[in-house]
Amino acid sequence: MTGNNPERATLETGIMLGPLELRLARDEKEIRALQRLRYRVFYDEMKATPIGSMKAEGRDFDAFDEICDHLIVRDTKRDGDESIVGTYRLLRRSVACQHHEFYTAGEYDISKLLAVDGELVELGRSCVDMNYRAGAAVQALLRGLGAYVVQHDIRIMFGCASLHGTEPDDLALPLSYLSYHVAAPDDLRPRALDHLFVDMERLPFDQVDLRQGRASLPPLIKGYIRAGCRFGDGAVIDRQFNTTDVCVVLDMTRIDDKYGKRYTKEDEADEVVEDGPGGA
Repeated sequence: MTGNNPERATLETGIMLGPLELRLARDEKEIRALQRLRYRVFYDEMKATPIGSMKAEGRDFDAFDEICDHLIVRDTKRDGDESIVGTYRLLRRSVACQHHEFYTAGEYDISKLLAVDGELVELGRSCVDMNYRAGAAVQALLRGLGAYVVQHDIRIMFGCASLHGTEPDDLALPLSYLSYHVAAPDDLRPRALDHLFVDMERLPFDQVDLRQGRASLPPLIKGYIRAGCRFGDGAVIDRQFNTTDVCVVLDMTRIDDKYGKRYTKEDEADEVVEDGPGGA
Protein backbone atom coordinates (compact mmCIF):
# COMPACT_ATOMS: atom_id res chain seq x y z
CA MET A 1 0.00 0.00 0.00
CA THR A 2 1.35 3.39 -0.98
CA GLY A 3 -0.57 5.48 1.51
CA ASN A 4 -1.42 9.10 0.74
CA ASN A 5 1.47 9.99 -1.57
CA PRO A 6 -0.26 11.01 -4.84
CA GLU A 7 3.01 10.74 -6.76
CA ARG A 8 3.31 7.03 -6.00
CA ALA A 9 -0.27 5.86 -5.50
CA THR A 10 -2.02 4.15 -8.41
CA LEU A 11 -5.25 2.27 -8.93
CA GLU A 12 -3.29 -0.96 -8.67
CA THR A 13 -1.53 -0.16 -5.40
CA GLY A 14 -4.41 1.81 -3.93
CA ILE A 15 -5.11 5.49 -3.25
CA MET A 16 -6.07 6.40 0.31
CA LEU A 17 -8.65 9.15 0.76
CA GLY A 18 -9.06 9.32 4.52
CA PRO A 19 -10.61 6.00 5.61
CA LEU A 20 -11.60 5.20 2.01
CA GLU A 21 -9.37 3.19 -0.27
CA LEU A 22 -9.74 3.65 -4.04
CA ARG A 23 -8.36 0.95 -6.33
CA LEU A 24 -9.12 -1.82 -8.80
CA ALA A 25 -10.51 -5.13 -7.53
CA ARG A 26 -7.66 -7.63 -7.22
CA ASP A 27 -9.21 -11.08 -7.10
CA GLU A 28 -12.33 -13.20 -7.49
CA LYS A 29 -13.28 -12.72 -3.83
CA GLU A 30 -13.46 -8.95 -4.26
CA ILE A 31 -15.37 -9.27 -7.52
CA ARG A 32 -17.97 -11.44 -5.83
CA ALA A 33 -18.22 -8.89 -3.01
CA LEU A 34 -18.83 -6.00 -5.40
CA GLN A 35 -21.41 -8.13 -7.22
CA ARG A 36 -23.24 -8.49 -3.92
CA LEU A 37 -23.17 -4.71 -3.50
CA ARG A 38 -24.67 -4.37 -6.99
CA TYR A 39 -27.38 -6.88 -6.07
CA ARG A 40 -28.33 -4.91 -2.97
CA VAL A 41 -28.61 -1.68 -4.94
CA PHE A 42 -30.17 -2.88 -8.21
CA TYR A 43 -32.39 -5.69 -7.00
CA ASP A 44 -33.18 -5.04 -3.34
CA GLU A 45 -33.48 -1.25 -3.66
CA MET A 46 -34.37 -0.59 -7.29
CA LYS A 47 -36.51 -3.74 -7.69
CA ALA A 48 -34.80 -5.19 -10.75
CA THR A 49 -35.77 -8.76 -11.64
CA PRO A 50 -33.02 -11.31 -10.93
CA ILE A 51 -32.40 -14.02 -13.52
CA GLY A 52 -30.86 -17.46 -13.27
CA SER A 53 -29.14 -18.05 -9.95
CA MET A 54 -28.75 -14.37 -9.06
CA LYS A 55 -31.40 -14.39 -6.32
CA ALA A 56 -30.08 -17.54 -4.67
CA GLU A 57 -26.52 -16.22 -4.73
CA GLY A 58 -27.41 -12.62 -3.92
CA ARG A 59 -25.11 -11.37 -6.68
CA ASP A 60 -25.52 -9.34 -9.88
CA PHE A 61 -23.27 -10.83 -12.54
CA ASP A 62 -22.87 -11.48 -16.25
CA ALA A 63 -20.21 -12.63 -18.71
CA PHE A 64 -18.68 -9.15 -18.98
CA ASP A 65 -17.53 -9.22 -15.35
CA GLU A 66 -14.81 -11.71 -16.23
CA ILE A 67 -13.01 -9.37 -18.64
CA CYS A 68 -13.63 -5.95 -17.10
CA ASP A 69 -11.64 -3.89 -14.66
CA HIS A 70 -13.66 -3.15 -11.52
CA LEU A 71 -13.04 0.14 -9.77
CA ILE A 72 -13.91 -0.11 -6.09
CA VAL A 73 -14.09 2.12 -3.05
CA ARG A 74 -13.43 0.36 0.26
CA ASP A 75 -14.17 1.64 3.73
CA THR A 76 -11.14 0.39 5.64
CA LYS A 77 -13.11 0.61 8.88
CA ARG A 78 -15.47 -2.13 7.72
CA ASP A 79 -14.72 -5.83 7.39
CA GLY A 80 -15.21 -8.40 4.66
CA ASP A 81 -17.74 -7.93 1.86
CA GLU A 82 -19.25 -4.95 3.64
CA SER A 83 -16.05 -2.95 3.16
CA ILE A 84 -16.75 -2.41 -0.57
CA VAL A 85 -19.10 0.58 -0.68
CA GLY A 86 -18.84 1.75 -4.30
CA THR A 87 -17.98 0.34 -7.70
CA TYR A 88 -17.75 1.03 -11.43
CA ARG A 89 -17.20 -1.55 -14.17
CA LEU A 90 -14.70 -0.52 -16.86
CA LEU A 91 -14.19 -2.15 -20.26
CA ARG A 92 -11.56 -0.85 -22.68
CA ARG A 93 -11.72 -1.35 -26.43
CA SER A 94 -8.33 -3.09 -26.41
CA VAL A 95 -9.84 -5.71 -24.10
CA ALA A 96 -13.36 -5.91 -25.58
CA CYS A 97 -12.07 -6.65 -29.08
CA GLN A 98 -10.37 -9.79 -27.75
CA HIS A 99 -13.49 -11.12 -26.02
CA HIS A 100 -17.08 -9.87 -26.08
CA GLU A 101 -18.40 -6.80 -27.77
CA PHE A 102 -19.31 -3.87 -25.56
CA TYR A 103 -22.38 -4.20 -23.34
CA THR A 104 -23.78 -0.99 -24.82
CA ALA A 105 -23.76 -2.56 -28.30
CA GLY A 106 -26.69 -4.69 -27.17
CA GLU A 107 -28.81 -1.53 -27.02
CA TYR A 108 -27.10 1.03 -29.28
CA ASP A 109 -25.33 1.29 -32.61
CA ILE A 110 -21.93 2.54 -31.42
CA SER A 111 -20.18 2.31 -34.80
CA LYS A 112 -19.45 6.06 -34.78
CA LEU A 113 -17.57 5.68 -31.52
CA LEU A 114 -15.69 2.63 -32.75
CA ALA A 115 -14.56 4.61 -35.81
CA VAL A 116 -12.64 7.04 -33.58
CA ASP A 117 -8.92 6.47 -33.22
CA GLY A 118 -7.59 5.91 -29.74
CA GLU A 119 -8.68 4.03 -26.65
CA LEU A 120 -12.31 3.92 -25.56
CA VAL A 121 -13.69 2.81 -22.21
CA GLU A 122 -17.23 1.71 -21.45
CA LEU A 123 -18.54 2.54 -18.00
CA GLY A 124 -21.15 0.30 -16.42
CA ARG A 125 -22.74 -1.17 -13.30
CA SER A 126 -22.08 1.90 -11.18
CA CYS A 127 -23.45 1.98 -7.66
CA VAL A 128 -22.76 3.15 -4.11
CA ASP A 129 -23.97 1.69 -0.82
CA MET A 130 -26.99 3.58 0.50
CA ASN A 131 -25.05 4.74 3.56
CA TYR A 132 -22.25 6.33 1.51
CA ARG A 133 -24.06 8.61 -0.93
CA ALA A 134 -23.41 11.92 0.79
CA GLY A 135 -20.29 12.71 -1.23
CA ALA A 136 -16.97 11.16 -0.23
CA ALA A 137 -17.44 7.79 -1.94
CA VAL A 138 -18.86 9.52 -5.01
CA GLN A 139 -15.86 11.84 -5.19
CA ALA A 140 -13.55 8.86 -4.86
CA LEU A 141 -15.18 7.05 -7.79
CA LEU A 142 -14.95 10.16 -9.99
CA ARG A 143 -11.31 10.56 -9.04
CA GLY A 144 -10.78 6.92 -9.91
CA LEU A 145 -12.27 7.44 -13.36
CA GLY A 146 -9.84 10.30 -13.89
CA ALA A 147 -6.88 8.20 -12.87
CA TYR A 148 -8.02 5.42 -15.19
CA VAL A 149 -8.40 7.83 -18.11
CA VAL A 150 -4.86 9.12 -17.60
CA GLN A 151 -3.34 5.69 -17.05
CA HIS A 152 -4.82 4.23 -20.25
CA ASP A 153 -4.84 7.41 -22.36
CA ILE A 154 -8.60 7.20 -22.86
CA ARG A 155 -10.05 9.28 -25.71
CA ILE A 156 -13.77 8.55 -25.13
CA MET A 157 -15.83 7.32 -22.21
CA PHE A 158 -19.33 6.00 -22.91
CA GLY A 159 -22.06 3.75 -21.59
CA CYS A 160 -25.73 3.55 -20.67
CA ALA A 161 -27.26 5.62 -17.88
CA SER A 162 -30.72 4.96 -16.53
CA LEU A 163 -33.91 6.76 -15.58
CA HIS A 164 -36.14 4.84 -13.19
CA GLY A 165 -39.28 3.45 -14.77
CA THR A 166 -40.32 1.88 -18.06
CA GLU A 167 -43.08 4.23 -19.27
CA PRO A 168 -41.50 6.78 -21.65
CA ASP A 169 -44.40 9.22 -21.40
CA ASP A 170 -43.88 9.39 -17.64
CA LEU A 171 -40.30 10.45 -18.45
CA ALA A 172 -41.28 12.86 -21.21
CA LEU A 173 -39.61 15.91 -19.66
CA PRO A 174 -36.16 14.45 -18.87
CA LEU A 175 -36.00 12.50 -22.15
CA SER A 176 -37.00 15.54 -24.20
CA TYR A 177 -34.55 17.76 -22.35
CA LEU A 178 -31.67 15.37 -23.03
CA SER A 179 -32.50 15.09 -26.71
CA TYR A 180 -33.07 18.79 -27.37
CA HIS A 181 -30.37 20.35 -25.20
CA VAL A 182 -27.52 17.94 -24.53
CA ALA A 183 -27.37 15.67 -27.57
CA ALA A 184 -23.99 14.35 -28.62
CA PRO A 185 -22.54 15.79 -31.86
CA ASP A 186 -23.70 13.84 -34.87
CA ASP A 187 -20.27 12.33 -35.57
CA LEU A 188 -20.22 10.73 -32.11
CA ARG A 189 -23.92 10.17 -31.50
CA PRO A 190 -24.91 6.52 -30.90
CA ARG A 191 -28.42 5.52 -31.95
CA ALA A 192 -30.66 3.03 -30.22
CA LEU A 193 -31.04 -0.16 -32.24
CA ASP A 194 -34.13 -0.04 -34.45
CA HIS A 195 -36.03 -2.80 -32.64
CA LEU A 196 -35.41 -1.10 -29.27
CA PHE A 197 -35.63 2.57 -30.30
CA VAL A 198 -37.84 4.83 -28.19
CA ASP A 199 -38.19 8.42 -29.37
CA MET A 200 -36.85 10.77 -26.70
CA GLU A 201 -38.56 13.88 -28.07
CA ARG A 202 -41.86 13.25 -26.33
CA LEU A 203 -42.73 16.92 -25.84
CA PRO A 204 -42.61 19.82 -28.33
CA PHE A 205 -39.39 21.80 -28.09
CA ASP A 206 -41.13 24.94 -26.79
CA GLN A 207 -42.70 23.00 -23.90
CA VAL A 208 -39.35 21.94 -22.44
CA ASP A 209 -38.37 24.50 -19.83
CA LEU A 210 -34.62 24.44 -19.29
CA ARG A 211 -34.71 24.74 -15.52
CA GLN A 212 -37.50 22.22 -15.05
CA GLY A 213 -35.92 19.83 -17.54
CA ARG A 214 -32.61 19.89 -15.72
CA ALA A 215 -34.33 19.45 -12.35
CA SER A 216 -36.20 16.38 -13.61
CA LEU A 217 -33.00 14.43 -14.24
CA PRO A 218 -31.56 11.80 -11.87
CA PRO A 219 -28.58 13.13 -9.87
CA LEU A 220 -26.08 10.93 -11.71
CA ILE A 221 -27.14 12.23 -15.13
CA LYS A 222 -26.95 15.80 -13.83
CA GLY A 223 -23.40 15.06 -12.75
CA TYR A 224 -22.54 13.65 -16.17
CA ILE A 225 -23.83 16.81 -17.85
CA ARG A 226 -21.72 18.99 -15.55
CA ALA A 227 -18.71 16.94 -16.55
CA GLY A 228 -19.38 17.59 -20.24
CA CYS A 229 -21.19 14.39 -21.24
CA ARG A 230 -23.63 14.33 -24.12
CA PHE A 231 -26.33 11.83 -25.10
CA GLY A 232 -27.27 9.48 -27.90
CA ASP A 233 -30.34 9.28 -30.13
CA GLY A 234 -33.21 7.28 -28.71
CA ALA A 235 -33.88 5.60 -25.38
CA VAL A 236 -34.16 1.87 -24.62
CA ILE A 237 -36.53 0.20 -22.17
CA ASP A 238 -34.86 -2.32 -19.87
CA ARG A 239 -37.66 -4.22 -18.18
CA GLN A 240 -35.37 -6.49 -16.19
CA PHE A 241 -33.89 -3.48 -14.41
CA ASN A 242 -37.12 -1.42 -14.43
CA THR A 243 -35.32 1.43 -16.19
CA THR A 244 -35.25 3.50 -19.34
CA ASP A 245 -31.69 3.75 -20.64
CA VAL A 246 -29.96 6.59 -22.47
CA CYS A 247 -26.50 6.47 -24.01
CA VAL A 248 -23.84 8.77 -22.55
CA VAL A 249 -20.72 9.94 -24.39
CA LEU A 250 -17.76 11.99 -23.13
CA ASP A 251 -15.05 12.95 -25.63
CA MET A 252 -12.04 13.94 -23.56
CA THR A 253 -10.68 16.10 -26.42
CA ARG A 254 -13.81 18.27 -26.61
CA ILE A 255 -14.36 19.25 -22.99
CA ASP A 256 -12.95 22.44 -21.58
CA ASP A 257 -10.12 22.31 -19.08
CA LYS A 258 -12.16 22.84 -15.92
CA TYR A 259 -14.22 19.73 -16.65
CA GLY A 260 -11.20 17.75 -17.76
CA LYS A 261 -9.69 18.37 -14.35
CA ARG A 262 -12.88 17.40 -12.55
CA TYR A 263 -12.05 13.73 -12.56
CA THR A 264 -8.61 14.21 -11.04
CA LYS A 265 -9.60 16.57 -8.21
CA GLU A 266 -11.23 16.02 -4.87
CA ASP A 267 -13.84 18.64 -5.66
CA GLU A 268 -17.39 18.60 -4.39
CA ALA A 269 -19.87 16.19 -5.91
CA ASP A 270 -23.53 15.97 -5.03
CA GLU A 271 -24.51 13.36 -7.58
CA VAL A 272 -25.43 9.87 -6.44
CA VAL A 273 -23.54 7.19 -8.30
CA GLU A 274 -26.07 4.44 -8.79
CA ASP A 275 -27.52 3.22 -12.01
CA GLY A 276 -28.94 0.37 -14.00
CA PRO A 277 -27.06 -2.33 -15.84
CA GLY A 278 -25.26 -0.07 -18.28
CA GLY A 279 -24.59 2.42 -15.55
CA ALA A 280 -22.34 4.88 -17.27
